[in-house]
Amino acid sequence: MTAAIDIHDLRKTYPRRWASPPFEALKGVSLTVAEGETFGFIGPNGAGKSTLIKILTGVMRATAGTAQLFGVAVDNSAARTGLGYVPENPSLPDYLTPLEILGMGLALHKRQVTDKKAHCMHWLERFGLGDVANKTVRGFSKGMAQRTALAHALAVQPRLLILDEPLSGLDPIGRRDVVDILADYRKGGGTIFLTSHVLHDVERLADRFGLIHKGELRAVRSPAELAGEDDRVLVRSQGAAAVDGMQPEPGGRWVIEVPRTALWQTLRALEAAGHAVIEVKPTLSLETAFLHVVQGG
Repeated sequence: MTAAIDIHDLRKTYPRRWASPPFEALKGVSLTVAEGETFGFIGPNGAGKSTLIKILTGVMRATAGTAQLFGVAVDNSAARTGLGYVPENPSLPDYLTPLEILGMGLALHKRQVTDKKAHCMHWLERFGLGDVANKTVRGFSKGMAQRTALAHALAVQPRLLILDEPLSGLDPIGRRDVVDILADYRKGGGTIFLTSHVLHDVERLADRFGLIHKGELRAVRSPAELAGEDDRVLVRSQGAAAVDGMQPEPGGRWVIEVPRTALWQTLRALEAAGHAVIEVKPTLSLETAFLHVVQGG
């Protein structure tokens, strides 16, 4: 099966003026994303995430190395057939309505649908924009503009979604709704490559995570591999009685971090104290792994 994204030894160097040396934004990144996979690309500001996305979408050329989408080199416009893309700060024509923007997307991607208006309204309603479908986007909040851009990307029925901070500007309810829509797209066989600073939501979606720092891909992990890198678990419970070693939290909750070997002993102690277990999870989260990479751990 052809990979959705295939990157080999990709490099990007920006020249600098005067006596400053050139800046190497990508330092030999190699990565493969399978068709139907959701890949979370994580790193601090300036790590090279947006540079890589610009190369994949044809906005920028690499200095060296190769990148392909479904077996087609990214410098070939055919690579962008079936590609949905949402940048971190979408620039929408403010004199158009969301309905017009989605219709324009269908025309540009040459997508044929039975009822264009009904198709576009379906996606606008899924993103909570049905009531403003015929209002110009001038004056839209950042969150509304973001949802319009996401609806546009999905309306063209893409086989690959590239999303640069897709949850930027969204309130908690909007983030939950977008994550649910992306999860449905993934279940339908779509491929997602996304960056986000909202690491909890990335953990919900991604099959694997790539951690990039200073232009280098430092690690690629699946959630199972990430969980297996630490031998401690966090246990949270609800109950009135204190249990030895547990720290109190508001609302009658208690929390403790224990070695995996002590997990069953802890659970039996909670049962004896009449506690209800709320949560048991590995202590090494995506956020912790991210900090380990950034701090050189």
